[in-house]
Amino acid sequence: MRNIKLTLEYDGSRYNGWQRLGKDDNSGTIETRLLEVIKKMSGEEAELNCAARTETGVHAHGQIANFKTASPMKLYEIKNYFNRYLPMDIAVIDIEEMPERFHASLNVKSITYLYRISIGDVPSVFERKYMYYCFKKPDMDKMVVASQALLGRHDFKNFSTVKKAKSTEKEIKSLEIYGDENEIQITITANQFLHNMARMIVGTLLDVGLSNRPIADIDKILKGAASASAPAKPHGLFLEEAAY
Repeated sequence: MRNIKLTLEYDGSRYNGWQRLGKDDNSGTIETRLLEVIKKMSGEEAELNCAARTETGVHAHGQIANFKTASPMKLYEIKNYFNRYLPMDIAVIDIEEMPERFHASLNVKSITYLYRISIGDVPSVFERKYMYYCFKKPDMDKMVVASQALLGRHDFKNFSTVKKAKSTEKEIKSLEIYGDENEIQITITANQFLHNMARMIVGTLLDVGLSNRPIADIDKILKGAASASAPAKPHGLFLEEAAY
């Protein structure tokens, strides 16, 4: 069996996240669309692994997935087949054949998410599906100071809606906040993310920047003495990169 690695980009606006919700709900996800094409292409019921299970409405510039197949098709033929039969809001932008033991989820070293916040006077008509519009301009300096408490290894259980997990301790390797008069961008790189973790971090940092809560709350949330803010809206979040 060949082990095929895909690099994907997708607009998550109309999908219920990456993964199927259960055996009886096999529609409306990115994974389902890909599996349908694999079945059409090879006749196989493949297992598809991904770097990170993006949530409902979240986009990707650099999602990584892999599956195994006995298909003799050349790599460029497989790539072209995917892009012919996938919806226009999902694309395979690169394809590689990997060693048998490569696993998109188990081998990933870090994940990077990008969150885009529009702060211009008028929200862009064309970017509105891909940026969260903030009616007040947040104090970026406060957000940067608050973000420093999140760096390193912590228990991020309180920055998540996860119900079951082997471990809620994760490591944030970098967190950058930058922008201009029209847009603020937040990039977060971690070894792994819990469910809704990236969006709850962004939502909390935004509340700090808007003076809805103090900088000191970050440490309190990590210690379980306070609750995180509501998750930021999903349409501003992009899975940027998975590193191996």
